[in-house]
Amino acid sequence: MSTELENDLIFVSIAAYRDPQLNATVADCLSKAHKPARLRFGICWQHGDDELPPPYADDDRFQILDIPWRNSKGACWARAEAMKLWRDERWFLQVDSHCRFAPGWDETLIRMMGQTASPKPILSTYATPFTPGPAEVLTGAPLQMGFQGFTPDGIPHMKPLAIPNWHSLHRPLRARFVSGGFLFASGTFVGEVPYDPELYFLGEEASMTLRAFTSGYDLFHPCETIVWHDYVRKDAVKHWDDHTEANKTGVAWGEQDLQSKAKIRKLLLGEPVGGFGLGSARTIEQFEEYAGLSFRLRKAQDYTVRSEEPPNPKLEANWAQEIYSWLVRIRLNSSGFPSDCWGDFSFWYVGIHDENQNEIYRRDLSPQELEPLAAQQPEIELVCELQSGSIPAGWAVWPVSRSRGWLSKIEGQLREEDFTILLEEDE
Repeated sequence: MSTELENDLIFVSIAAYRDPQLNATVADCLSKAHKPARLRFGICWQHGDDELPPPYADDDRFQILDIPWRNSKGACWARAEAMKLWRDERWFLQVDSHCRFAPGWDETLIRMMGQTASPKPILSTYATPFTPGPAEVLTGAPLQMGFQGFTPDGIPHMKPLAIPNWHSLHRPLRARFVSGGFLFASGTFVGEVPYDPELYFLGEEASMTLRAFTSGYDLFHPCETIVWHDYVRKDAVKHWDDHTEANKTGVAWGEQDLQSKAKIRKLLLGEPVGGFGLGSARTIEQFEEYAGLSFRLRKAQDYTVRSEEPPNPKLEANWAQEIYSWLVRIRLNSSGFPSDCWGDFSFWYVGIHDENQNEIYRRDLSPQELEPLAAQQPEIELVCELQSGSIPAGWAVWPVSRSRGWLSKIEGQLREEDFTILLEEDE
């Protein structure tokens, strides 16, 4: 490590887009730190005309980029701009602008870095959820990032999962992926894996994961809850709400998203992408073996789907041939739902498990996807496509109501006529 990094400073990188939680996030970050004097902030403040400047604008510990919302180019662009404000601090922390922190979070993260026994560790995960307000409750176990599936574009996407037996862990858990909303690393990360400003949103984490791993970084999940995150963000304005053709803000978000996904697909297949490409310390093939994935075939090993700790057990080179595409039909009777619930659903959890109760498929159905199901009453059929080396055995549907919360879970076993293997040419 270079001499200029031999200090105790933590650079906190925050990209905020019209976020009323920014000031509360910064205040909590400072008040919960064991040594707040060692924090240095780089904030990309993307704001509306009616927003007041942050109250710490004159604090020497802060560097703030003043960006009117119309000039914003998206979350990854803003993260890249904030990252450029790093000034040789020893540690780098990237968090979202709507977070809360555990007491002594700075000391805990530094301690955990040592517990990894890695020369180049990254601590990252999906933060535990919380709801902002006058009486905020910060509880809940630490989470890991589980593999959820491949998008139609071939980009892996992840889901938050509990860490089994986390109370008994004495070290961070090895991880397959990093999160853009909470990432802690050495300050050298800034120069070795700078943020790609051309990315938009979906695929950001897959890209950063692969670039970090091939640059020699080892990936870990914290074994304690360090940060909480507001996932609901009720009434918050998002970048894609503003940056539309109708608002005439330059390139619409949809076009940015298409260009971003095209670049990420090339990166995952090892094709040249210009700047912000792969590292040279490891190969894509080494990551695929470590994580149990095939980007080219868009398949995942069962060990990966079960979110077992990596590295994956070594398999034969043709392991993907044993992973089948399944078409599963779930049939349920809606008579158990409250009569007035259909307009009140927040989402439905839909899960499929194998004979050992391992979840091999999950999808959350949005209110828009649920709307046509109301016409199917009383019997509803859900069609799911998934990949697994295990035979689907059972299913669960768990509706969530806006006003009532989680309703009763509905479960059932699959019959032979409820699932079939899709041939490759049928996919």
